[in-house]
Amino acid sequence: MEKELFIKMVLDTWNTKLNGLDKLFAELSDEQLKKQIAPGKNTGVYLLGHMIAINNKMVPLLGLGEELNPDLYKTFVDTADMDIVERPSITVLRQEWKKINEELGNKFAQVQPDEWFQKHNSVSEQDFAKEPHRNKLNVIINRTNHLEYHAGQVVLLKI
Repeated sequence: MEKELFIKMVLDTWNTKLNGLDKLFAELSDEQLKKQIAPGKNTGVYLLGHMIAINNKMVPLLGLGEELNPDLYKTFVDTADMDIVERPSITVLRQEWKKINEELGNKFAQVQPDEWFQKHNSVSEQDFAKEPHRNKLNVIINRTNHLEYHAGQVVLLKI
């Protein structure tokens, strides 16, 4: 019962923060998303693409299947905003945002409690034996913090 409670707390926090960022992206116009967070910093479009790419990577990281759109990682994580030559439209990114988050929700619902405490796919068996906290549930905690960090940036576009 303790495991289930802890899992529920982590996933509830993930869903709350994800829904908050989703609402924020929905409230922003395409023109607002095109603006930089601050002079010389990332645009809202870049941060939207970045969050999609990171959420996409969670699928294989957690052993839940393949990424839905692996090309986004190269564009929105490996490449700086100002260096991107070609990017998907904001409309496509908004669709991808909805799609990956729905997919994650469906996949998370299928994970059994004990599976959350198993190693994720970026840690070796040897390292996991020494550091069992490097498990799938910890990825959700880490990604929730990452999501919240960027939500703090995106909110600046409302000003």
